[in-house]
Amino acid sequence: MTDQAARAGQHEHEHRHGERDGQSVDAMFEPAGWDERYAGQGRFWSGKPNPQLVTAATDLTPGTALDVGCGEGGDVIWLAGQGWRVTGADFSAEGLARAARHAEDAGVADRVDWWQVDARTFDAGNRAYDLVTSHYLHAPDGGMVEVTRRLAGAVAPGGLLLVVGHAPSHEFSQLSESHRKAMFLAEELLPGLPADFEPVTVEQRTRTLHRDTGPVEAEDSLLLARRSR
Repeated sequence: MTDQAARAGQHEHEHRHGERDGQSVDAMFEPAGWDERYAGQGRFWSGKPNPQLVTAATDLTPGTALDVGCGEGGDVIWLAGQGWRVTGADFSAEGLARAARHAEDAGVADRVDWWQVDARTFDAGNRAYDLVTSHYLHAPDGGMVEVTRRLAGAVAPGGLLLVVGHAPSHEFSQLSESHRKAMFLAEELLPGLPADFEPVTVEQRTRTLHRDTGPVEAEDSLLLARRSR
């Protein structure tokens, strides 16, 4: 499934596409692979919120939010700090345990819930949120269209869906074909939107990645859509 968040090691906002430690491609899309990674070191990501979330949510009136593919909880903690009641969801039990500890350390644990779930089989049921967000969660073989459809089912009437991921780029040419095929353009997700959603933003945005060799430019794909009331 997911290749969720977006930083490499200690570097902020770089993607966890398996460019290190020789882990197999299959493991990078399954919970066990991420449990192993999280168990192997200290903080994996920077803990900072993803910039596209900050841009989209800073001026929103806080309500309820769901972050799918939350990893160690950086976005969840930021949203909670802005006054949201947040559910952080991830398929990695190790990641969720770390996220819960970080929320405690940040003093926002009373505003956060955790949910272990795989985005490929995710079903919101009777749960609904004012904001559903997912950053750098990538499903293999074009699976993000179906993931988008599942995420949309968790959006309350009048609420927003924000899906951000890596656009295909020469900056990721060193990755496996499976990882490159998991990337997407924003418009490719549109078939995953139910009929009662209106796209608000469908575009690629340039972002700076910080690597050992220095900063490089890459593009984020961003889909922001609103559900009708």
